[in-house]
Amino acid sequence: MADMTEITVSPNGPLRISGNFVIKDGQGREFDLAGRTAISLCRCGQSENKPFCDGSHARTGFQSVCEARALPPPVPKS
Repeated sequence: MADMTEITVSPNGPLRISGNFVIKDGQGREFDLAGRTAISLCRCGQSENKPFCDGSHARTGFQSVCEARALPPPVPKS
């Protein structure tokens, strides 16, 4: 499925997004990704290029390993 977006949580690293996607700021404006079909988003909070990863996680010793799991059902909206 070529149009599917995939997000991979890298151990001790960023969120890697690949496929067909758009990234918007808080005002709804799209980032110009210059044709990229894959990008990494910062999880450590130390990037100088937020929301994008600049490799700071490696320099700061960021550690976070997430394993896939089932989430509970969403709470119904009233």
